[in-house]
Amino acid sequence: MESTAKILNNRYQLLSQQGSGGMSVIYRALDLALGRHVAVKVLRASLTDDPTFLARFRQEARNVANLQHPNIVTVHDVGQDGSIHYIVMELIEGSDLKKIIRADAPFTLDRSLDIVIKICAGIGYAHRAGLVHADVKPQNILLIDQDNIKVTDFGIAQALAATNPGERLKVVWGSPHYFSPEQAQGRYPTPASDVYSIGIVLFEMLTGRLPFMGGDQQDLAMAHIKEPPPHLMDFNPQLPEALDKIIQKVLAKEPSARYRMADQLGRILESYRDQGTNKTDNKSSAVKVPEGSLASTHRAVPEQEARFARPQTGSTP
Repeated sequence: MESTAKILNNRYQLLSQQGSGGMSVIYRALDLALGRHVAVKVLRASLTDDPTFLARFRQEARNVANLQHPNIVTVHDVGQDGSIHYIVMELIEGSDLKKIIRADAPFTLDRSLDIVIKICAGIGYAHRAGLVHADVKPQNILLIDQDNIKVTDFGIAQALAATNPGERLKVVWGSPHYFSPEQAQGRYPTPASDVYSIGIVLFEMLTGRLPFMGGDQQDLAMAHIKEPPPHLMDFNPQLPEALDKIIQKVLAKEPSARYRMADQLGRILESYRDQGTNKTDNKSSAVKVPEGSLASTHRAVPEQEARFARPQTGSTP
């Protein structure tokens, strides 16, 4: 497809390629009907002959279009022009978090907390709507400026509440450096899977490195499944033990041991941040993790948790 000559459905004129991934190519485009610039995600041709995938793609686009939150990239439209399937989203002029991490990490504690709290706000909103991102990583977090952060690429998110409980997708969701142990095992991602991935992102911002490394995807998967996460203080002794305890909980191997929704984690981190100047002092007893935050939270939101509960068929990988 010619990136500068194609007009989709007589409305979206593709101007230039902005990026690409395993499932899609992103274009900067002009919405001829409304006279505004947008981003158009076009599915790769290799995926468009799979009717099951296309049905999931369309359903997820409709689900994400219902999410209206300042920390989520807005989806405007979903469509098809011949063999081309696409999603139209708001165009974000900024840089992804991965590029900023490569240039600036490790970040200060305050900067890291400010960013991750906004990430939790956006993803937590999606969780409350019954959606899972399933591929949280710095490349999918866009920074317009210090105060304006948006999560993008819910394109592989699953509307778990609407999925047939008897189905079992033979797919490993997510990116190997950031996916959860259950995703590494091929199990369904849940909100707690996103929480784990957010923890990886926070660890990377604070230390400038990833907690788990490996030579290939299989090595990384086994590290997520088997290896205990390192402590923040292993890489920077000045980082506070109280925050390390929160991250250790977030990176627990069992989903039930983590915070079950991203906004729960966000509230814990907000409370921690707002405690004041003592938060960077490992010797201070004034820093306290909010009550109940290190206990299991599996009864905190029963009405939302029910949406994601599903019987499993067959043996667990």
